[in-house]
Amino acid sequence: MTRPDAPACDRADAESDAKAEAGALAELVRACPGVAGLSGGPFGTVATYLRGERVTGVSADGDVVEVAIVATLERPLPETAEDVRQAVWKLAGGRPVNVRIDDVVEES
Repeated sequence: MTRPDAPACDRADAESDAKAEAGALAELVRACPGVAGLSGGPFGTVATYLRGERVTGVSADGDVVEVAIVATLERPLPETAEDVRQAVWKLAGGRPVNVRIDDVVEES
């Protein structure tokens, strides 16, 4: 995270990096078997907030990566959650990855 008093170019670079990271994490999660989509949580708080936009379902702007998903019933939920955790582990950069299942649907 950049300091508020950092030069504008540094802040822009950091925001671009955060957007790329959150987008890449979201793509990896959506590609996992048993994932129907991403969820923002009951109040829409699971997100990476960027200037003028946000990436819902992935919070990757702190010391922990949090992912909230909508799962399908095609496989056991713990397996789906573990696959999501493993999929994003490399991009998490050593941060713990918390996966929560906010909803379950029959079909993806």
